[in-house]
Amino acid sequence: MPHQSRAPDRGPAKGPPPRQSAPRAERSRSRIASSSSCHPDRTDLSPRCDSRLRRADPHSKTAESPMAETILANAVLILPDETISGAIVLRDGEIVDIGEGRSVPQGAVNCEGDLVMPGLIELHTDNLERHIEPRPRVNWPHAAAIIAHDAELCSVGITTVFDALRVGSIGASGARGDYREYARDLATEILDMRAKEALRISHYIHLRAETCSETLLEELEKFGPEDRVGIVSLMDHTPGERQFRDLSKLRDYVCGKHGLSEAQFDEHVASQIALKERLGTAHEVASVEAARRYGAVLASHDDTTAAQVAHSAAKGVQFAEFPTTIEAAAACRMLGIAVMMGAPNLIRGGSHSGNVAAHELAERDLLDIVSSDYVPSALLSSALLLGDLWGDMARGIRTVTDAPARAVGLHDRGRLEVGKRADLIRVKRVNGAGMLHGVWVKGARVG
Repeated sequence: MPHQSRAPDRGPAKGPPPRQSAPRAERSRSRIASSSSCHPDRTDLSPRCDSRLRRADPHSKTAESPMAETILANAVLILPDETISGAIVLRDGEIVDIGEGRSVPQGAVNCEGDLVMPGLIELHTDNLERHIEPRPRVNWPHAAAIIAHDAELCSVGITTVFDALRVGSIGASGARGDYREYARDLATEILDMRAKEALRISHYIHLRAETCSETLLEELEKFGPEDRVGIVSLMDHTPGERQFRDLSKLRDYVCGKHGLSEAQFDEHVASQIALKERLGTAHEVASVEAARRYGAVLASHDDTTAAQVAHSAAKGVQFAEFPTTIEAAAACRMLGIAVMMGAPNLIRGGSHSGNVAAHELAERDLLDIVSSDYVPSALLSSALLLGDLWGDMARGIRTVTDAPARAVGLHDRGRLEVGKRADLIRVKRVNGAGMLHGVWVKGARVG
């Protein structure tokens, strides 16, 4: 089967990602066969294709030497705009061939009709925090926590993750004594574990810039373009606004999670509002500038009104995390900002904070990307649910593969296409759920 030619990766397009349907994947309709040519391993590009990171990933075992060919045959392949029965060939970290048919060549893996799709891409997860602090005020050794977090994500089909770390802290005098600085040290540990080849999947850093904090400026300065920071999100958690317009929901969340008394909760609310008034504007400006300096994509968080979305667009926001109203999601659509919602919201049928339900946005064609948020296994489940809801499995899977990849400028992955990075998963449907039967990262089986 002849190979398809591919254009070189030109880096992310300027401006917000386009909304048009994904282009039809070019492929041969002939039978899969071995090829004599060999494609070089693709570089593990940083988001926004920063030139200082545009090099082969020395920390991936799959980049060390040419790999044996892997053929996954008799599979239902989830392509960008359709599903087909066929086979896919992986070699040297890339997809080198795709073809139709149910035959199983000698030496191929017989997928027995299972789904084969791109590896899942997670843009915002708090999962690492759960491993670092498994119970309130119980700290776990970080190396073990990072390895466990990485293994958990791999076990649910996530092959690229942007680990969300908070920047912006409040001194011990605040009502929440746990709101201390941690991001720089933890990011260093993640990068060190990656350098030691201890991680199975691809890790980037997502800095959650808390504008209602005391130390944001100093913490942002501790990061640079070499730190694999792919996303900076503007986090405004002012009580009575955005996610927690309803203060009773905020009280339930904060007091339940951190054990605050009523007096401590009132102190927390007053201090957060005061911080917003004193430092909010300066912190937002610094966060936008930091994203430019890192070469990172800018995201908004919990936009509620059309005016807030317009403000986000003026700052250069590429995608919106968890807009809380239909009004905000519709404004994002008008301004070309991709909308990301949480998988737990979609699966549970509503928001735990009383905000808009993700399925409402899906039904109105206002949902582009899904994040697992705080339940890693929910990412695959939500994509399958959307595929069933829309009657279009390729579209559902795009919300956790191609769409997040394009939002952050990772053009080397997220699609089953010749020349793309060979990150993919094999999934069996069981009573509507997805059972993972294999995970490959850069063509090497890791799960």
